[in-house]
Amino acid sequence: MSSGAGGTADAAGVGTIALIGAPGSGKSTVGPLLADRLGLGYCDVDDRIVARVGKPISDIFAEDGEPAFRRLEEEATVEALAEQAPQVVSLGGGAVMSARNRTALGDHQVVWLEVSATTAINRAGLNTARPLLLGNVRGTLIKLLAERTPVYRSVATVTVTNDGDDPDATVEEIITRLAATRDRDGTDEHA
Repeated sequence: MSSGAGGTADAAGVGTIALIGAPGSGKSTVGPLLADRLGLGYCDVDDRIVARVGKPISDIFAEDGEPAFRRLEEEATVEALAEQAPQVVSLGGGAVMSARNRTALGDHQVVWLEVSATTAINRAGLNTARPLLLGNVRGTLIKLLAERTPVYRSVATVTVTNDGDDPDATVEEIITRLAATRDRDGTDEHA
């Protein structure tokens, strides 16, 4: 767990926070910053899968296929969300397409890092670690966004647009929006 030095949020009342969004939405950049700011642990589901399997995500896709990867992703996501200690969990872009993962998200604050197709394309680019984006990156991302956006919207408790280049500002906005949600609800029902 990080110290959260300089943090103003009461980490004890926050609970686990899940970050969702398209490839290139900034989950892996914003997640560790948010965790540090709140004094929480951090888990990147893709990193957990790589550590468990011992090979990169792109190799899992190439050697074992997407269905095998999705099973690993589901298992790692549900595991991370079930851990006792509150933490920030960055999910893979397609993790929300699993009904089991959506059910697991129901107990937590879920922050959708929403980005435009242009931002996602520019950030994800030709990243070979993103096997679903090899080939026609623009067309594939537009298709993925069209399929996934309604699902992101349906599970998110907070939506933050992350088209800018200032991850610290995004973290501040997330903290403000989460606090407003807790204040509006009167309690932190997701803790």
